[in-house]
This record gives sequence, structure tokens and C-alpha cells, in this order.
Amino acid sequence: MKVLVVNAGSSSLKYQLFDTATESVLAKGICERIGIDGRIEHRKGEDGEKIKAEYAMPDHAVATEIVIKYLTDAETGVISDMSEIEAVGHRVVHGGPYFFQSVLLTDEVLEKLELCRDFAPLHTGAHIMGIKGCLAVMPNTPQVLVFDTAFHQTMPEVAYTYALPYEYYENDKVRRYGFHGTSHKYVARRSATLVGKTEFKMVNCHLGNGSSMSAVLNGKCQDTTMGLTPLAGVPMGTRSGDIDAAVVQFLCNKYGYSVDECLNILNKKSGVLALSNNLSSDFRDLENGA
Repeated sequence: MKVLVVNAGSSSLKYQLFDTATESVLAKGICERIGIDGRIEHRKGEDGEKIKAEYAMPDHAVATEIVIKYLTDAETGVISDMSEIEAVGHRVVHGGPYFFQSVLLTDEVLEKLELCRDFAPLHTGAHIMGIKGCLAVMPNTPQVLVFDTAFHQTMPEVAYTYALPYEYYENDKVRRYGFHGTSHKYVARRSATLVGKTEFKMVNCHLGNGSSMSAVLNGKCQDTTMGLTPLAGVPMGTRSGDIDAAVVQFLCNKYGYSVDECLNILNKKSGVLALSNNLSSDFRDLENGA
């Protein structure tokens, strides 16, 4: 079975085409600068030669059409036509209070996904554009949404409830959601296989430019470091992780930042990048610099 996996960002579209029978990567690549000017990097196979080109990509629908062109082209492609793709999988950052597991795309699911925009405004809109882009070129191919937040929905109320006025949870669903769920789920299941049992306690560590940890009991998440958004938890490549919330007020008042500007600093200019005095957010660069 050939499955196309799509990860749509605000101005990018990452993709990989898998053959599930052989567990091999047939092709992969990324469309970048969507809505600006547009370029694609494409590889045949896991380690094939990188093919680069520039195209006008006004939106994700056009980017998806270009991806399909590269997958089916006589020189760059690995399939003869789109009928060979039997399913499309979408990685979705935030399922809000609506999605607790992976789901098959329907009109109702797409309507509920629209309600998740406030939880992840930068990501959800891009996901929806990527989904609609695939629908435009593959209207009859089953599409599955896989949510970063789903694995953590087994957390007990004591773990996901913030110490805020309860009305914000009741009315607005402000709570801890957690992220990197697909990674945490895989690590939990793989560890159970290697240990040879399913009932045990473990701590999962997803460590990279974005990092999070989760406490897992018998394969189910009990607590996790990230919160309403991926900004919470341990310091990351460019994210601050947990800080005193009054830091936002202090910086906004002193420097005249808007809340959005301050959160941009916490998301993109903090973490290891800030701790290294802007040397790098990549630990390989930091080790070389040391």
C-alpha cells in the first residue's frame, strides 16, 4: 500500500511517500516559501539526490499540485499516476477538545477542525489548506488526520487542569493538551515491545529543537510537560519553556511590546539560542563552539 504523508506548516508543505509493504520511503521533499515565491526540494528514495526548483506557490493547493507533478513525472517520479496512492495521512498539531484519536476525514471532521484555529492559529489554518489542497487533486482518496495532542488525552483531570478560574476551562477549554503525541506513542509502544511487558511506568523524552517529556503508565499518558501550546515545558531550541507568566507583562510594559510580539520572542528567540547568546539553537553548533 502506498501512503502519502503530509505535514503542512504556515508556509511549507513537507511530504513523504511510503510503501507500507516494504516499510520504505519512495520519495520525500518539502515545498517552502508558500505564499511568498515558492521552491521545492525533492528526493527519490530515502537518500536520493536532492532536486531543487523554484515555482510560484500562492497557496497550499498549488504546492500540492507541484508535489503530485514531481511524484508522477517520468524523471523525478516514483509512481505512474495518482491512483497508486491509496491513502493520505496528515499530521495535525492541535485537536483541541474535539479529537482524541486519529480520524478519517469527513465534512464533519473538517468543520470541527475549523474550531481548533484559536488553539493553534499558526498551524491549524495551514493544516486545513494542506488538507483542501489534497482534496482538490485527490478527491476520492481516503485521508486520515493524526493529532499531536491525541496521545495525551488519557491524562487525568488533576494533570490537565490549570490553576485558573474554572470558567476558562468550562467556556474556553483552556487546559494542558500536550504535543509530540505521535512520537510519545511510538516510544511507549516500542519500549513495551523491547521490555517484554505492557504494564510498567516509564518517562518518555522527545528531545530535539522542540522537546517534551511525558509520564506513561501501562502505555497511557498520565502527565506531560507541554501545555495549551508547545511553548510550555523544558527549554528548547528557540522556545523558552516554563517561565513566570509575569515576565510577559514586564517586557510588554517596559518595551511597549504587544502580547503577540512578546510571545514571538518566547517562541523564536529564546531557549538554547538565547542561552548561548545567539550562537545557535542547534546543539551540534554549540558543541563545536565550546
